[in-house]
Amino acid sequence: MSRKYKFREKNSAYFISFATVHWIDVFTREAYFACIIESLEYCRKNKGMEIFGYCIMPSHLHIIFRSTFGDPSGLLRDFKGFTSKKMVKIIEENPEESRKDWMLWMFERAGKKNCNVEKKQFWQQHNHPIEIWSLKVFEQKLNYVHQNPVETGFVTDPIDWKYSSARNYGNNDQTVLEIDLN
Repeated sequence: MSRKYKFREKNSAYFISFATVHWIDVFTREAYFACIIESLEYCRKNKGMEIFGYCIMPSHLHIIFRSTFGDPSGLLRDFKGFTSKKMVKIIEENPEESRKDWMLWMFERAGKKNCNVEKKQFWQQHNHPIEIWSLKVFEQKLNYVHQNPVETGFVTDPIDWKYSSARNYGNNDQTVLEIDLN
């Protein structure tokens, strides 16, 4: 990984994006979104993750966050490790998942190519953290996060994407995850 993409300032906020292996569109069912939302909420309440913006897309996530414990790398590692195992289990146990065999095969195939993975790899390894060092950078990244479902053509207004902090900023009372607005 390039030195450009490291968590240098341990107490800074960061914009990160990470994707499923092979950019598989996993997040197409409520149970899969719920796993990520519950995990983010757990990290907020128990692991010192301040979330300032997020968007869960079918194959990837964008998050603007800060580690109050000064360990953004460890926090992200733990989040990805936990959600990887949990997502694979949910997919394995979902009798309605028509793509189950194919997805599990793809995760296993990716895992075999990675010496750091025991069985199945769910997330790509890189995260490309970008430090939020000014209000202008924050606004730019937040706009990018919120516009992602619009640019993809899923919605015409960012507030209409259920799995985005655009609803929090738009004062919509139907948000799926509390964020840290202060």
